[in-house]
Amino acid sequence: MTRAPKARSRTASRVAAVQALFQSEQAPESAETVIDQFVRHRLGDLPGTDGFEDGRVPDAEVPLFSRVVRSAVLQQDTIDRMLTEALPDDWPLARLDPVLRALLRAGGAELMMAGGPPPKVVINEYLDVARGFFTGPETGIANAVLDRLARLLQPDAF
Repeated sequence: MTRAPKARSRTASRVAAVQALFQSEQAPESAETVIDQFVRHRLGDLPGTDGFEDGRVPDAEVPLFSRVVRSAVLQQDTIDRMLTEALPDDWPLARLDPVLRALLRAGGAELMMAGGPPPKVVINEYLDVARGFFTGPETGIANAVLDRLARLLQPDAF
């Protein structure tokens, strides 16, 4: 008998990807270094804990997490150009909260992936992630920017 999938494991993967991209930008570490650190120290359950202590993401799927982080880093220049065009002129990318910037890069990377989930799913997932990090206007900014990217990258889905 196979074990049922953990609740919201794909969302947890995206949370971990945002955290890893934030860490990579703050520390400047390579994507592979950060992925390795997360897989060894931040993803999965620790025996005797509730799972989310010390920034752990117990339910994350390593393949999705790794794919999003790698894609976001490898395509960062392209994603950043698209984000700059999608943001209002008075909100340059560098002015954004670094967690929001990481979230938009992760969402942009996933919207660019061939064979990924439908864009509306990607947008909704990253809005759920944004609500976990922010209580202000950042969620609305994420929605508007990711919607604009999705319509540019996958117009047939709308």
